Amino acid sequence: MPLYPSSPPLATHTLDVGHGHTVYVEEGGSPAGIPVVFLHGGPGSGCKPGHRQFFDPARYRSFLIDQRGAGRSTPFGEINHNTTQWLISDLERLREVAGIEQWVLFGGSWGAALALAYAETHPERVLGIVLRGSFLARARDLAWFVQDGAARLLPIAWAEYSAAVRDIGETSAALYGAVTGSDRAIAERVARAWFKWSTAVVMFPFDQVVGDPPEPLDVLLGKARIELHYAYHRYFLRENQLLADVHRLPSVPVHIIHGQRDLTCTADASFAISRAIPGSTLEILRNAGHLSSETPVADALVRAADAMARKIHGD
Repeated sequence: MPLYPSSPPLATHTLDVGHGHTVYVEEGGSPAGIPVVFLHGGPGSGCKPGHRQFFDPARYRSFLIDQRGAGRSTPFGEINHNTTQWLISDLERLREVAGIEQWVLFGGSWGAALALAYAETHPERVLGIVLRGSFLARARDLAWFVQDGAARLLPIAWAEYSAAVRDIGETSAALYGAVTGSDRAIAERVARAWFKWSTAVVMFPFDQVVGDPPEPLDVLLGKARIELHYAYHRYFLRENQLLADVHRLPSVPVHIIHGQRDLTCTADASFAISRAIPGSTLEILRNAGHLSSETPVADALVRAADAMARKIHGD
């Protein structure tokens, strides 16, 4: 199904969530619609206006939230008081300010992990869950991305990345120290290398790479700082916490979408989630990768959002 037409936000909000952080939110759709919150990946990537187009504006009241330090939230790239638990707290703050009792969680990649973490913490606030390209924040998931996994399929890109950080070290601790250290030149070099490797991995399914132009160096550095902050601290979750605590999820519709060619977050994570949640629906897209902007993925997300609305309304 095609995306819904582009439209300006219904409203924008800037929430003061404490410790110097403000969180930027865009609201779209109908004020009387089903509340849904879009949870972006990264961590640190931020939302895009097109993310509202997954939701029928006549049936949904959508919220796009830039997580702490990401997108238009301020201070950009800030890692102090920036943890999974604080992000969950920010979602609760938004829900309360918006006057919402329950809402649908719609998360992709890291956003899928955050959706599960929120739902396991506040199950009474969840109407339904849609997950895309799920990341479970386990040691094996991080190792696949930056150790012994994707590197075997992208040996040239990995060799370039490895050479760029060899004097620093490839561990998350070493990289985190570099991007948060006082040597600006080293921090920028690591941020560029991290961005180039991440791009190679996420663009793996495409025959021709036509992506967005490179972002300013300050933006790359801010994003890398947040991503490596979370990676170094193991996403502020116990090992395998999201699967271990899945019994805490409410009995609501859960739809899981994953591209078979996703090299960033492998499909076994979504398969594990689907097996752990009775009654959930798993959709594997054979010709798709990781990005929500890929046509098969975008189509599946629109269909999932439409189906979720029908289930919630009982029609």
